Amino acid sequence: MADIEIKGLDSLKAKLQKLPSIFHDSIWDGAFDVAEKAEGYAVKELQSSVKHGTGELARSLKYEVVEKNGKIVGRVWTDDKIGVFRELGTGLVGQKSPKKLPDGFEPSYRQTPWFIPADKVDVDLNAIYGMPKIVIKGKTYYRTKGQPARQFLTPAIDQTSDEADQIVANRINTALHNKLGG
Repeated sequence: MADIEIKGLDSLKAKLQKLPSIFHDSIWDGAFDVAEKAEGYAVKELQSSVKHGTGELARSLKYEVVEKNGKIVGRVWTDDKIGVFRELGTGLVGQKSPKKLPDGFEPSYRQTPWFIPADKVDVDLNAIYGMPKIVIKGKTYYRTKGQPARQFLTPAIDQTSDEADQIVANRINTALHNKLGG
């Protein structure tokens, strides 16, 4: 019987043992790249569509990567209520406006008009949005039935989702090359 000698078996075993952590770390880093890119797309959408803004909403965007139920998940969001109003719309106008919503998510909308004191806003809402001005007991108000959804996060996430596989694959390939050689 012939003796068989396998050269480099110890090196192969060592490399194989490194694979799980290389994949985990690469996917984690790739998820950060994807979340950061989604945030960038959302900022770009806001900057191209907000005419009377300070940039506060764009600066309110946040992202993180977490591990949930054994999966690595990237998240992008804003805590600014204006972001929610913009993304989903408000009132009857927002309810009727076209928008993409996650399955099972059904926001509720105010069904009656409301008034905004003119002295509480720093722009002319009539000139910008066509909200009629009404004077009640000497005080001026804008009357509104809401605003349409003007989504910026959902399109950014959708756009990034199309690129996510390639972004993560590039991270994995680079890590395999750098950490295992080749």
